[in-house]
Amino acid sequence: MNPTPGVSGTEAGADAVPEGAGSLSRAGDLFQLLRDGKARTRAELALTTGLARSTVASRIDALISSGLVGPAGEASSSGGRPPSRFAFNPAARSVLAVDVGATHVIVAVTDLGGNVLSERRLAQDVAAGPETVLDTVAAEGLAVLAEAGRTLKDLAGVGIGLPGPVEHATGRPVKPPIMPGWDGFDVVRYVQRSLPVPVLVDNDVNIMALGERTAHWPEHENFLFIKVATGIGAGIISSGELQRGANGTAGDLGHVRVPRGDDVLCRCGNYGCLEALASGPAVAAELERHGVPARKGSDVLKLVSDGNLQAIQALRQAGRDLGDVLAMAVNLLNPSVIVIGGSLGQAGEHLMAGVREVVYRRSLPLATTHLRIALSVAGDKAAILGASRMVTQHVLSPAVIEATLQATG
Repeated sequence: MNPTPGVSGTEAGADAVPEGAGSLSRAGDLFQLLRDGKARTRAELALTTGLARSTVASRIDALISSGLVGPAGEASSSGGRPPSRFAFNPAARSVLAVDVGATHVIVAVTDLGGNVLSERRLAQDVAAGPETVLDTVAAEGLAVLAEAGRTLKDLAGVGIGLPGPVEHATGRPVKPPIMPGWDGFDVVRYVQRSLPVPVLVDNDVNIMALGERTAHWPEHENFLFIKVATGIGAGIISSGELQRGANGTAGDLGHVRVPRGDDVLCRCGNYGCLEALASGPAVAAELERHGVPARKGSDVLKLVSDGNLQAIQALRQAGRDLGDVLAMAVNLLNPSVIVIGGSLGQAGEHLMAGVREVVYRRSLPLATTHLRIALSVAGDKAAILGASRMVTQHVLSPAVIEATLQATG
């Protein structure tokens, strides 16, 4: 949808609803009023915006020609022919949403409303290198498009989440610890060789936060998503905006020091990091030291589901360690909701019990008055939903819509 497909990261203020008739003079601005899916007549739009009906009519005609807006029945008539209603048409284009994990790739096709039309999941080690992984992404992307009955011509953009720090403005990974060969790699340009559309790239926890909040917590503007898996990270949404930090490393909770970890060495070279005590591999290693066979996070989950008391206790302690760090985050950021996701989040209340125990004890009372701590609702679809949302924030922004309409006449 972008006439210049070489797009990397910036969303360009996509979700802001224009105020006042002066800012609604373009079709791209007027379109933002229709993104809520509510059907409206031309007269209702003219009344809402203060624009002349002829101006509204010309803007609506342009949007209808693009396919982004379509007929949505007729309004009741006070006499004469009933006026036609129009609404956003999310089926007009498709989005390729990609979740690249440490050992998996999920590729899905969604419409512009974030509805998943088709998806594929496969084992893939991110350490195999960018060319291998991204070739797989491109091939699976084309296959899943075909499965959904869509083509490259329908594709509005590609959103990709990676398991490491990403410079969002360029889409390049920045010294990712578990991704050898990816540092500084031009993901956008490489993917566009096969999929010549806008490509946006971000850290996987950021897009999980975006997906979870958009789908299930849209009324909360101060929101933390915590991924507990092979690593531990946070997606931070403050005042409704995703916070990435100066270099894309905001939310790296895994390397915050935990009080009880003075003698525990982390892979980063420091001692006492949260990831070295509370991640899936760390909990498994702790159980191994006590004679309980567990090599990875999935083994811990299996033991917990079987009722193994040592595994349950170890997971609850991981929750306490996570709570130590989150208590600081609550005092600093004052979120209204903290959502726990990732593979260890699937263990449910055992991990959550430890988190709640410490957060509510260690945080300031005012900061926790209305605080909710909950398990992820989106589950393993959070990253896919977020990758799709990241793309639509860009391609449906006023500036991009306007540029697209002008390019197509």
